[in-house]
Amino acid sequence: MGAGLRQAQETLDLATRGPGLYEITGEVTGWAESQGMEQGLLSVFCAHSSASLIIQENADPAVLKDLEDFFNTLVPQGDGLYRHSQEGPDDMPSHIKAALTTSSLAIPLSGGRLTLGTWQGVFLYEHRTRPCGRRLVLHLLGE
Repeated sequence: MGAGLRQAQETLDLATRGPGLYEITGEVTGWAESQGMEQGLLSVFCAHSSASLIIQENADPAVLKDLEDFFNTLVPQGDGLYRHSQEGPDDMPSHIKAALTTSSLAIPLSGGRLTLGTWQGVFLYEHRTRPCGRRLVLHLLGE
């Protein structure tokens, strides 16, 4: 056992250009691994109800496109489809997509490195059709 548990927290502000999957693996792993901890647990939290987080393959861009196509088919946009539409026709579909995915991730840290698999990347999934500012909170607990 080491000197005891430590924790660190950081806010990551991102600008999106509209809908899509934005890989943030480099930012997340870079920050976590710079904290000097050997083992622990990183939580990543998306502080929005119309964007989400996913861990997904980052080797073949077709995977990301197929995911987007699937979610767009599953949750269509359009006037008159939903009661909640104060911010436009993408408002409620964005909330549904966020509910179907997740607003937080937990990734173990081992040997000073995040334990993502070979083909895994961390993505912010923007559901709105317009550019948005997004805030993520990174929290690492470890030793």
